[in-house]
Amino acid sequence: MACFLVPTTEAIITTIARKVLCKPDADSVSVDGAKIPFTRKLKWLNNMLWGGSALLAFEHVWHGEVTPWFPFLTNAANPEDAAEMLHEMATSGVAMAVLTTVVWLGVVAVTSAMERRERLSPHIPE
Repeated sequence: MACFLVPTTEAIITTIARKVLCKPDADSVSVDGAKIPFTRKLKWLNNMLWGGSALLAFEHVWHGEVTPWFPFLTNAANPEDAAEMLHEMATSGVAMAVLTTVVWLGVVAVTSAMERRERLSPHIPE
């Protein structure tokens, strides 16, 4: 139905936040063990959200739940179906967006631990 709209909305918000926070060369890759900028980590979340939203939207188009004519979502035409659609967005859509964000937080936590370990360990020249 329309569960893909929730992660898409989160993707739009995080994309705007990244554009506001981003500085020149913020995405450059550092090889000297420096800390990865937050904007680069936020880009990981953006990629996860946009990719998942695109796959979900494709799946909904494939099953005929999204149409190229108004109201675009087949369940938006009927008020009873609209209530079911909003319920799906509130349950499935929010769950998918939250799960994606939790997985991203896990990746960021592991990356931060690796960065911390790299800063604390002695550097042995080769």
